[in-house]
Amino acid sequence: MAASSERIVLGPLVAAVDQGTSSTRFLVFNAKTAELLSHHQVEIKQSFPKEGWVEEDPKEILQSVYECMDRTCEKLTQLNIDISNIKAIGVTNQRETTLVWDKETGEPLYNAIVWLDLRTQSTVERLINKTPGRNKNHLKHKTGLPISTYFSAVKLRWLMDNVPEVHKAVLSHRAMFGTVDSWIIWCLTGGKKGGVHCTDVTNASRTMLFNIHTLAWDPDLCKYGTGCFLLRNTGTKPVMSDHGLLTTVAYKLGRDKPAFYALEGSVAIAGAVVRWLKDNLGIIHADTDLEKLAAAVGTSYGCYFVPAFSGLYAPYWEPSARGIICGLTQFTNRSHLAFAALEAVCFQVRELMDAMNQDSGIPLSQLQVDGGMTSNRLLMQLQADILCIPVVKPSMPETTALGAAMAAGAAEGVSVWSLSPEDLTEVTSEKFDPQINPEESEFRYARWKKAVQKSMNWETTEPLSNGSGQYWFFYMSH
Repeated sequence: MAASSERIVLGPLVAAVDQGTSSTRFLVFNAKTAELLSHHQVEIKQSFPKEGWVEEDPKEILQSVYECMDRTCEKLTQLNIDISNIKAIGVTNQRETTLVWDKETGEPLYNAIVWLDLRTQSTVERLINKTPGRNKNHLKHKTGLPISTYFSAVKLRWLMDNVPEVHKAVLSHRAMFGTVDSWIIWCLTGGKKGGVHCTDVTNASRTMLFNIHTLAWDPDLCKYGTGCFLLRNTGTKPVMSDHGLLTTVAYKLGRDKPAFYALEGSVAIAGAVVRWLKDNLGIIHADTDLEKLAAAVGTSYGCYFVPAFSGLYAPYWEPSARGIICGLTQFTNRSHLAFAALEAVCFQVRELMDAMNQDSGIPLSQLQVDGGMTSNRLLMQLQADILCIPVVKPSMPETTALGAAMAAGAAEGVSVWSLSPEDLTEVTSEKFDPQINPEESEFRYARWKKAVQKSMNWETTEPLSNGSGQYWFFYMSH
């Protein structure tokens, strides 16, 4: 190891834990230049115990955080960078995913129930049936959210009703509930030996237990009660959507600072489409193969793929939908299906953008993107073509982690990262302009919407008579 006198002095550094649905990363940035100095990534396993169930191991999540931290610090030391200059760590995480653990032993009481999980559908239906007029938006005036399997509260209700260990821990006041950020922070700050049990307003606003106007846990909601995301900053006033979008808290940068709100739409299945084509169908061997396969044909040849594996999220909120592939001919091959999978991500983003434009009254003039899928240049071009507006991709795609690091570095008592516009460094980016005519884009989009309609009302319970006067319940299609 290099002597400290030889170490490179870069001024204050700020790190970020980025704990996503499929991987965990730890990244270290220079607080003066926003340069990414080093990072490490570890994949996270998902388990599917029953159809529609999606779980992750809380201990594996935590271990992946430790491993990413260790490896990143090793890399920094090899670069002769002094890790004692890391002044703060920000956390950004998969949201809504729900954990319960024992505060005395520090042990998780069940696996983390992932945001995509559908096991709470019957709970959701029961809650909606209890509301006046069976209205899924009954709580929206407080939470900004529809009653849906997506959010943490119904997952927590399921855990309390179905897992004896959770039920016992709740009764003996040992149970701690949290989203992924809470679990990581509690463990990193001491765990059962005085760990800090906290969250922030943005994660809290996705539990369905938080009043986004008072910015506090709502006592009425706390009595029950109850892969690609597009966000638009609407300023300090929450805008309620008439087109199926969520109203959520975007950020609050300090105890005495105002909360800023956003309209958000979520595409349930984006990067997971790639994983499905790889792991379930085996038509690609690595994520990067998808771009090559799709580029080989340059068209879906009339094939449309609606990956509603867990129902449809915004703007439809249709849990009974299921995935469909339609428009197949004898000519269709795996390359066309790969292209249709990429188009599916773009069409879903287009639906969200249309809803946002209608809610805000101000059409978006360009779309700024980040994340792992932005390395797929064909996808970026397709997105511009389908939106009919430019798509702007930063050369450093880890902007989610950068945002968490900036917020941590600018925090009260840390103050090593200035967020004043004049102090922020210029972000280099690449622009993808639309290359097809709008008429063709609109035709393809109309076909997509037709395919979406075909995917709806798939999973419905209907009574069937067996001819002897007895009725059975089956899942069947309309």
